[in-house]
Amino acid sequence: MSLRERVARNLRRLRHEKSMSQEELAHRAHINRNYVGMLEREEYAASIDMLEKLALALGSDPAEFLRDDT
Repeated sequence: MSLRERVARNLRRLRHEKSMSQEELAHRAHINRNYVGMLEREEYAASIDMLEKLALALGSDPAEFLRDDT
């Protein structure tokens, strides 16, 4: 599994664990809702700064995006 795919899966997992929509996550992270969807579909790769912003909005550790549950 590529790192981009791992980040996408973990982003989706964390968001679902918090029962948060893409729109709500985007609002909390002060980013565009479409961007969240593109990250989850692996269309874009998130920067380190973006992972930090998303983790803060999710109330989680940024390292969770790199977790390997395979």
